[in-house]
Amino acid sequence: MDIRLLRASDIPLIQHANLENLPENYFLKYYLYHALSWPQLSFVAVDASRPPKTPYDYPKIVGYVLAKMEEEPADGVQHGHITSLSVMRTHRRLGIAEKLMRQSQLAMVETFGAHYVSLHVRVSNKAAIHLYRDTLGFKTEKTESKYYADGEDAYCMKLDLDFIREQLREQEDQSEEAVGEGSSSKKSGDGEGAEKKNTGGEAVDEGEAVGDVGRDPAKGGSKGEQKIKVKVGRALGVGELVEKVESKHS
Repeated sequence: MDIRLLRASDIPLIQHANLENLPENYFLKYYLYHALSWPQLSFVAVDASRPPKTPYDYPKIVGYVLAKMEEEPADGVQHGHITSLSVMRTHRRLGIAEKLMRQSQLAMVETFGAHYVSLHVRVSNKAAIHLYRDTLGFKTEKTESKYYADGEDAYCMKLDLDFIREQLREQEDQSEEAVGEGSSSKKSGDGEGAEKKNTGGEAVDEGEAVGDVGRDPAKGGSKGEQKIKVKVGRALGVGELVEKVESKHS
């Protein structure tokens, strides 16, 4: 299974998945609005076991998450929102929905510095509630009466994303430590090599020096070879030859 960013060419396919699985449906331009406004946040799951046979075939998309950032948050806090999540029935219970959600949440923090993510879910959708609450850690903020067009209530749920921000900070610190340790070991290794050569020990052959690095100009090289003067440019008559050719054309 391949989880990748949503492309504009995927929109007809995710609309199909939406129509197959969910009662909340949208126009194509609404999907395009998400894809163009927040291209970093929406992802699709592609069945890699069934690749397109020709460049004109569509990939087999079996799930998607459509997400956005709240443009004018009422609480003044930068946060994301999950507009729609769907996985085809043939590919459920494989962890695809969880992977899609986590990828979108990570992108919200990395790209926009989101502090939390919100969503709405039908009070009767037990499977989705289990995913959001028990697997992903969302908490129910409130119940919105008759939120859906058919009159059903919705739970407004919220997940704090500080844990992702902390994970990213730890990864950054570990990377910096690794770079620092690499620099220290390199310096230490150089010192040991110099000490070994200075004390007259048998040094490991590291090959010839590149260019003039490490060579004594007075000796002409690391093995005392003599430098040979080579004439270049006008001394070889190239300039005169060019001048003659140009004078003939003129």
